[in-house]
Order: sequence, then structure tokens, then C-alpha cells
Amino acid sequence: MTTSVPWLSLLIAWPLVGAAAVWFTAAARTRGVGAGALRAVRGIALGAALVELGLLVGAFTAFDTSAAGTHQLAETYRWIPQIGASYAVGADGVALALVALSVLLVPLVVLAAWKEQDGDVRRLRHYLALVLLLEAFMVAVFVARDVFLFYVLFEAMLIPVYFMIGGFGVGARRRYAAVKFLLFSLAGGLIMLAAVIALYVQVPIDPATGARPEDAFLTTNLVGYFAENPMPVTIERLLFLGFFLAFAIKAPLFPVHTWLPDAAQHAPAGTSTLLVGVLDKVGTFGMLTLCLPLFPNASRWAAPVVVVLAVVSILYGALMAIGQSDLMRLIAYTSVSHFGFIVLGIFAFTSLSVSGSSLYMVNHGISTGALFLLAGFLVARHPERSQRIADYGGLQKVVPVLAGTFLVAGLSALSLPGLSTFVSEIMVLVGTFARSPWAALVAVLGVVLAALYVLLTYQRIFTGATREGLDRLPDLGAREKWVVAPLLVALLVLGFYPAPALDLVREPAEVTLSDLAVAGVEDPPRSDPLAAGTEQVASSSQGTSVTRSSDEGSES
Repeated sequence: MTTSVPWLSLLIAWPLVGAAAVWFTAAARTRGVGAGALRAVRGIALGAALVELGLLVGAFTAFDTSAAGTHQLAETYRWIPQIGASYAVGADGVALALVALSVLLVPLVVLAAWKEQDGDVRRLRHYLALVLLLEAFMVAVFVARDVFLFYVLFEAMLIPVYFMIGGFGVGARRRYAAVKFLLFSLAGGLIMLAAVIALYVQVPIDPATGARPEDAFLTTNLVGYFAENPMPVTIERLLFLGFFLAFAIKAPLFPVHTWLPDAAQHAPAGTSTLLVGVLDKVGTFGMLTLCLPLFPNASRWAAPVVVVLAVVSILYGALMAIGQSDLMRLIAYTSVSHFGFIVLGIFAFTSLSVSGSSLYMVNHGISTGALFLLAGFLVARHPERSQRIADYGGLQKVVPVLAGTFLVAGLSALSLPGLSTFVSEIMVLVGTFARSPWAALVAVLGVVLAALYVLLTYQRIFTGATREGLDRLPDLGAREKWVVAPLLVALLVLGFYPAPALDLVREPAEVTLSDLAVAGVEDPPRSDPLAAGTEQVASSSQGTSVTRSSDEGSES
């Protein structure tokens, strides 16, 4: 669907305007009174983020949910015609949901950073400007419909994140964490660049013009062309591996995940929220929207190994989380486990599992965002700003609101029924069971381990005797409640009524399965009891509950 209002371009451009306003306007104000300069920095950043929310509402009103499998709000302009690159943007239901996640988290991160950087106006304005700059890149990468444009944005996101970790992080090793993040991401990006170039070479030269088409990098054109003219087997597999490795590092997937715990430990809480809650979704989003449709035969070829890696990530991430002494590293390892579920659902190749993975990306962003922000509030209250779990204890009686909200966010991490993550996780597991029962059964152990790392962490921090020096900590203030409340409300609303979110992801999942049909991948037949059971899960999850199997499946 096209529209006279370029909603997606506005969503990309406005945070850039906001970042420039924070940098330059606030820079002028820093010459004056400190309190006035702080108000200017905060007000401009929050105002820009809230206007972006208004633009998101406009984009949703123009989006036709009944056709969520098509790319709507589309804009295409020639960019570098000599190499076939275009400025092409468009959003299907999954892309729009991830854009919404990005736009919703940014004002909360701005509010959470209200009193960070120790009141240093210059540092705060730089940090908030980088947050808005990153928002522009996050929106753009999810709506990019040109492979070359996607690659450029994929790499550009590294710049603000590097400075947000290395320049504004905590601990003596923050620069080490920033460089490690950069090196891992650059390594994956360079491999992806080689694959992008090789992909372009596979597009034939037009005899009439003696050159490749000016829109050769448009994903829709590439998918259509390679569906009719399959690539040689070896080339397709090599290209798939080039893209997949870059996305696995970004996700992160075991064993290329090791940059994440260091980054999360030393980054500000707001940076970790955006990094793990949104940016890492670019990896799984790329697998879903580029790897599967562009390389369907190679995706089917690699699926058994990818499924094994996903299951290993689920168990490894959960076990590592249980053994962590640093709160931020613990949350990072829980995300390694959760990303295993997302990748598992994508490569299970059923419409239910793919829908579940798409929904999981959104729900995980909400859940993990709440955990990181609450952990940041907790650490800020400690006299020494310690992140060591052992330095806390008995805080349930001291900060009951913080304890209660942390518990709800933690329960969402273990996918408690009634919270949104349960819906997506059960869809992934049941959908995977229809294709690969062993993988689903082993992955269920990750749910059990999640209960251990969440409840043990809560017990160590909030129950028992209050540690000396922590008996007078302040509870969450009004500003902090405004940060956390929208996330907890989203977890509850999408847990009891996930239908609006499912309407966005269901049809794109069916389109993905149709793209894989050329490789002989199909949904389990309707006569299969397991398939019937999964269909019941999909239909019932649109209402207020999710059942594990249909009557037909149970009788069988």
C-alpha cells in the first residue's frame, strides 16, 4: 500500500532532526545556567521522541492490517543506479511491529537517562543525541527493501552504539567491551559485504542496456528472479552462509555471542535496552526476511545445523545465566537463551513457529527492556553502584514497588502464562514440534532453567535479611514509574489479548513459507494431527488464552 504521506521517511528523518537539535541547541544553552541547560537537553530529546510516537500512530493508521503480508507505505527512489542500489522502504506487519518497538522504547530510555552522567550537561546532550541517532538507524534498517541499503544501515548502527558503550558506559573495561562489540560486528559485516557483492554478480546483464538493472538490489526483484532462475547450489550455500554469519553475530547466536555479556555489563542500562531489545533483532529479522526468501534451498540445507545451534543457545544461555554474579551479564545471557527460541522458530519452517518467532522478537524487546531498565534503577540506588548480585539482599521490604515490578519483568522472562512472552514461546515450541519433535522437547528444558535463574536472582536480591547500608534506599519515583509502567502494561495486554499483534505477524509468516515452497518446504498437512493441534494454538491465541492442542490432536 502506498500513501501520499511518506510516513516511513518521516519516521527515519525526524530522529535525525531531533538529534541535531539536541546537539546544537543544547550546546548553546550550556553556556548559561546549568539547570536551564539540563532542562533544554532533556526537553528537546523527550519532545523529539514523543513526536516520533505521533508519527508512528500516523503510520499505523495508514497501514492495512488485513494485508500485513505485503510491503506497504512504500517509497522507492533511485540512489546509486550504477550499482543497482535504491532508496527503497516499505513495511510488512513484522517490520512495522519492530519499528513500533523501537519507537516505543526510545522515550522510555530518554526518561530513564534523566539523571545519568552525574548531571554533566555536555555528556548528557551527547548521549541523548546518540540515542535519537540510533533510533533513526533502527527504524530505517527494519523498513529497508533494498539489500545494499540494508547493509549500509546494518553497519551504520555500529557507530552510535560504539560511542554509547565506550564513551558513556561504566567500569574500567567499558572501552574493551565497546571495541569487542565493534570487532565482532565489523567481522560479520565484512563477510556480509562480500556476500552482497557476490549476490549482485548473480543478477544477469540486460542485453539491451549492457548493464544490470538499476533496481537490481530490490529484495522483491531478487526473490522473484532467483525463484525463476535458481543459483548454482554451491554459490547459493556460500551466499547464505555469508548473510547468516553476520546475522548470527548480531542476534547473537552461540558460539558467536561472546561480545554481548561484556557489552551489557559495561553499557548504560538504556543502551543495553536498545542494544538487546531492538538492535539484536536485526539479526533474526535478517534471517527471516533475507536468508529464507533469497536462499530457500540453502536455508533448507542448513536448517538441521541451525536448529542444533538454536537449541544449544537456549540451554547454554540459561545455564550461564544461572552461574552469573553480575546482574547485567545475567540478563544478557538470558537473551542468548531467548534468541535461541527465536532462531529455532524461524528454521522450524512452520507458519506457527515463524509467527511465534516474529511475535517473540517484539515480546522479548519489551520484557528485556523492562529488566535492564529496572536493573539500572536498582544499581543507581546502591551506595557503590554495584552490579554484583551478592551485594544486595532483603530489598523487598525496603523498595516494594521496585521489587514487585522486577518480579513481573522476571516472570515474563520465564514466559509465565498471562504475560506476552508465554504466547510467543508456546507458539514456537508447538510449531517446532510439528516439524522437529526432538528439538522442541529439548528446548522445553530452557523454560525450566529460566524459572531457576529468575527466581534465584529475585531471592538473592530481594528476600532475606536486608544487607547493611541498604535499609534506607528510596523506592521508584514518579519518573521511574512512568518508565516501567508502559512496559508492564504491554506485557499484560499482549499476554491476555495478543490478537492485534498476531494480526501483524501471521500473514508475513505465510508469505515466508510460500517463498520456501520452491525448496519443497511446506506446512504440515491439515490431516496431520500435529498440524491440527498447531492450528488450534494459532486460532485460540488470538483471544485471551492459548491451548496446546486441538480436540482432534488430543484424541489422536
